[in-house]
Amino acid sequence: MTGVPSIDPRSGATVEIVTEETTAEQVDAICSAALTAAGPLEDLGRDGRAALLDDLAAALESHRDRIVEIADRETALGTARLNGELSRTCYQLRLFGDVLRDGGYLEATIDRPGDTPMGPRPDLRRMLVPIGPVAVFGASNFPLAFSVPGGDTASAIAAGSPVVLKAHHSHPATSQLCYEILAEAARKAGAPDGTFGIVHGLQAGADLVAHPAIRAVGFTGSVTGGRALLAIIEQRPEPIPFYGELSSLNPVVITPGAAADRAEKIGAEFAASFTLGAGQFCTKPGLLFVPAGADGDRLVTAVQQAIAGLDPMVMLNSGIAAAYQRGTSTLAAAGELSAAGASPFAAETGGSALTGVGGDSGPETASAPGATAEEQPGRATPLLFTASAAALPPEATEECFGPVAVVARWADEAELFTALDGLPSSLTATVHRAPGETELPGELGRRLRSRTGRLVYDGYPTGVAVAWAQHHGGPWPATNTQHTSVGATAIRRFLRPMTWQNAPADLLPPELRDEYDSVPRRIDGVLRTKL
Repeated sequence: MTGVPSIDPRSGATVEIVTEETTAEQVDAICSAALTAAGPLEDLGRDGRAALLDDLAAALESHRDRIVEIADRETALGTARLNGELSRTCYQLRLFGDVLRDGGYLEATIDRPGDTPMGPRPDLRRMLVPIGPVAVFGASNFPLAFSVPGGDTASAIAAGSPVVLKAHHSHPATSQLCYEILAEAARKAGAPDGTFGIVHGLQAGADLVAHPAIRAVGFTGSVTGGRALLAIIEQRPEPIPFYGELSSLNPVVITPGAAADRAEKIGAEFAASFTLGAGQFCTKPGLLFVPAGADGDRLVTAVQQAIAGLDPMVMLNSGIAAAYQRGTSTLAAAGELSAAGASPFAAETGGSALTGVGGDSGPETASAPGATAEEQPGRATPLLFTASAAALPPEATEECFGPVAVVARWADEAELFTALDGLPSSLTATVHRAPGETELPGELGRRLRSRTGRLVYDGYPTGVAVAWAQHHGGPWPATNTQHTSVGATAIRRFLRPMTWQNAPADLLPPELRDEYDSVPRRIDGVLRTKL
């Protein structure tokens, strides 16, 4: 059997072997247990699952120090960031308790029998029900918010769907610890065995997605990883929904008025946003459109000055570090391919983009004790590239995970609009405007709306609030779904519609019985809020 190592990204050293990779037989047993748990978990009812979510949040909080300690050792994200991430996750668990108690997510609808212009209508009663066991793949960059604990897990449990978790290899010890805490808390709360399961290993993840008990997949990661899982799903006798959050450039547009009003402020804030967490955020703004002219020059200078004093940043794992090296090398080479002869594409920070992965031997690349060549620690130097919006190379429109961004200078609105029309869709798009400015921001909003899931004004996309109105999704390649992975409506992914026709009252779910009045319902076409 193959051991699952926990690696310290600061040194590249293997600290411990957390467990063994999960075998096909073990995956089958875990998925079968989840299928057995589905009915009893649904039978807990909305109030029972809301109480369960509260207990899960309390359990995580009671082990906060240990969770943060292990997560920091495996990710180098820092205790302040990780404490905030854990607080966010606990808040999210409790938010879904509120969603359950509210009941509006059920979309409960009743059409009583009667005559219609099309003829007699039977008694029809519809609501959303759990989809069944869900596979959730942990993300490398959010060990406590998009992994074993997190929005996918919280929304699936709220829906009444057991969760089988695929631990991420970047933080297996954190994943295992959080799983054990959640599973024990669920048991104490009276949830059925099999409410939570966990698997480790690449093949185990493939076996999990292929297992007939799994009814949906939640995934946060690369387009390549998403396509690999989709290929497995397509080979299943019974395809299932795949909810992937994949790749996002997150363009930011600065109007001339905004540059004139606060160039230095925007420049410093943009630098802080694209280097936050070493640029390892799905919402990292990777492309900044700045108007030509003196005000735009001041803004770009402010970005350069802000990153000039930053130290190389620890990446989450050697694979991400190596990908950053490849991505920034591709960006740097793009200018050499310019047909104009002079490079329109220049790095604003000199030196290697990456230390500790590849390159010449020396103190920065020497193997850490206990590290193999593949486990070399990677530290990324923040980089800024510049280009003309009129000659923006395709390399600049692809996501590069890490602390790098591209500034595209635009001379007029026609040039800006043409460049925007050539961008891939993203999770977010941002517009900075002058106070009271509406004409250009309004046109930008109209043009960007079709290629994003969240429009941000006078702010930055990093930081995704957990709220009822939040949407964290966008057209491909940002996601492959119309649903969100953050916010109250994330529960919709793990539900399916069900209609009862001419059903006896005592065989209906309580929410569809005539006398029930504790959730919003649409009755004979009229929306009635709960009493």
